[in-house]
Amino acid sequence: MQWNVLLLRMAAIYGFIGAFLGSHMAGAGSYAFKPIHAHILVVGWLSLFAYSSYYRSYHVPESSKLAFAHVWTAILGSIGLTVGMWMYNLNPFNLSTGFITVFYIVGGSTLLLSFLLFVFMTFRYSESRG
Repeated sequence: MQWNVLLLRMAAIYGFIGAFLGSHMAGAGSYAFKPIHAHILVVGWLSLFAYSSYYRSYHVPESSKLAFAHVWTAILGSIGLTVGMWMYNLNPFNLSTGFITVFYIVGGSTLLLSFLLFVFMTFRYSESRG
């Protein structure tokens, strides 16, 4: 599968989840999910869509190990951060605070690494397809 297609599909899933949470908050009159909703839309929908556009617009070899690392840290980091934030803020499963904190930090750190890898990507692969 091409990187841009994988990222686009993940962005679409995040967009739906973010819109669903927004409509749920509006309907329920509760904004308990506000930070999670915002991060799902920003790091999930917006960032992954922007990455998808980059991979569609610039020539990046499918075999690039840097691209592989970037794409998977972006996907796993966005999942880890948003799920970790949800568990940290609401603790729906009554898990230990230590576990939740570590999960949240690892997710956020993985996402941060993906942003750093994207910086490297833009310097390494800047030749336009068009």
